[in-house]
Amino acid sequence: MTTSLTDGTVPVLPPATGAWREGDPVGDRRFVDLGAVTLESGETLPDVHVAYETWGRFDGSNAVLVLHALTGDSHVTGDAGLGHPTPGWWSALIGPGRAIDTDRWFVVAPNVLGGCQGTTGPSSPGPDGSPWGSRFPRTTVRDQVTVEERFADALGIDRWAAVLGGSMGGMRALEWAVMHPARVERLLLLCSPAAASADQIAWAAPQIAAIREDPGWCGGDYHDRARGEGPHVGLGVARRIAHITYRTGEEFDTRFGRRPQPGEDPDDGGRFAIESYLDHHAEKLVHRFDAGSYVALTRAMNGHDVARGRGSLREALGRVTARTVVAGSTSDRLYPLHQQEELAALIPGAGEVRRIESPFGHDAFLIEARQLERILADLLDA
Repeated sequence: MTTSLTDGTVPVLPPATGAWREGDPVGDRRFVDLGAVTLESGETLPDVHVAYETWGRFDGSNAVLVLHALTGDSHVTGDAGLGHPTPGWWSALIGPGRAIDTDRWFVVAPNVLGGCQGTTGPSSPGPDGSPWGSRFPRTTVRDQVTVEERFADALGIDRWAAVLGGSMGGMRALEWAVMHPARVERLLLLCSPAAASADQIAWAAPQIAAIREDPGWCGGDYHDRARGEGPHVGLGVARRIAHITYRTGEEFDTRFGRRPQPGEDPDDGGRFAIESYLDHHAEKLVHRFDAGSYVALTRAMNGHDVARGRGSLREALGRVTARTVVAGSTSDRLYPLHQQEELAALIPGAGEVRRIESPFGHDAFLIEARQLERILADLLDA
């Protein structure tokens, strides 16, 4: 992928990084400076910043923490616009009168540690003012939650009325409830596991390899290179691989079958429609995301294991005191339903897993708004 299409017609060389960087339009972001944060590794990250967005008004007890997935960000609801390249990823669910009613709840959505939309990560300035790049330390899901705990303190939020997360966001939500049970009243875990499995780590391996083996990777120090000189080819390949795991073969067969892309002949070098679809998602991502963040966050997800250092999984999940709902997609081939069934069976009071009936695989937690409305109502209205 040597060029990319930002509007479907005009070829544009991809930027070296699609990260939000200081000087870019702020949009609806706000920022908190947390100072130095010590990581699980013992290394200290100086001057950690968190970018976040809020909706509604805080009354002291109504704060809801919404945690995004791998390539998500703090723009959970709202239109695309200056500073926000994509519309909110849960706009159907958050707002006045919606399932997460911002006339009732104070909704808070931070960008994750290691991310690329305003929170400290590989594309952020290091102590010397140049991007962290290859110097950015390895971080864990627990490190992400440690930063979010400090962030909550800075906002004056002692206890979350609810912590909600899907996929990587579900990993963080789970760690919140285990690390800080007294600070989480309600908990929603969507399409996420107690620990990354060998299969999930295996799917991640070629994605990381594609990025690191791209000549534009430059060992992770590419952020100040010119357009077209970053690791956009590798990042695009990683996105194609990942997107296959996010959806299902049934959906692909129904939507695309073996049809060629209009105007192209696969027998003469052209693409099938499914190939064009994957190209489209790759092209979009390289304009709004950072390859270094993709690697850092994927490695953190690979390391996710809520039982690590806590005895058995039953002992670890036994720490959860929040009213908990666990839900999963019946067609999820990345984080299969049996992983959510395990969580529901071992978290005290969680009850049976809520099944999201969907042909959309892992992405059901982003798409099936009607079913999610019922799940959220059961949790938030209790």
